[in-house]
Amino acid sequence: MKILLVEDNENILSILKRGFSEKGYVIDEALNGKDAEYLATINNYNVIILDWMLPLKSGIEVLQSLRDKNIMTPILILSAKGSIENKIQGLTAGCDDYLSKPFSFDELLARVEALHRRSILLSKKNFIEFSNIKIDIIKKIVYQDASELVLSSKEYSLLWLLIEHKNSFISKAMIEEMLWSNEKFINSNIIEVTIYNLRKKLGKEIIKNFRGLGYKIEI
Repeated sequence: MKILLVEDNENILSILKRGFSEKGYVIDEALNGKDAEYLATINNYNVIILDWMLPLKSGIEVLQSLRDKNIMTPILILSAKGSIENKIQGLTAGCDDYLSKPFSFDELLARVEALHRRSILLSKKNFIEFSNIKIDIIKKIVYQDASELVLSSKEYSLLWLLIEHKNSFISKAMIEEMLWSNEKFINSNIIEVTIYNLRKKLGKEIIKNFRGLGYKIEI
């Protein structure tokens, strides 16, 4: 899952980013409304977590602008404004969920995952199938010839990244940026090791390696 996290409090932003990253999610971040709107316009996200009170452009203004552009990504509003009137205002503006501050990370995580499941159900894509691979998107389970494969969090995230960019080359630099950008230090060969382990489990023919270009899944 790829999440856009928008929060002007850098301490809160850091805590939330670390929490989601530890769960294997890919995180983009923004500290103000204008950057948030720009990122949400040029990228595809599974869920957007949007603080209400932001510099340059408020969360509600960003929300309304995105909906006016017909960008229907599930959006969860975070706000210290916890009154019924504020919640109604947010929902009327087009948000899919509303969580008042202070909140627990576990509740936020549960709500984000629920939004993602709901969007998948609405698109009627509970499973992805190609070659002899079947992925249960809801449960995050990968099957090969009807047998369940045990993947680590990073292996699953890497597989999902390749699927999201199916039929296109994904370079080592892109993989590092998308899956390891939040980590200050990584082993120089961690990407090759993760690719190796994933190919060993799925089969070399599933993930193709093109020297000098990167990796690709053809679907």
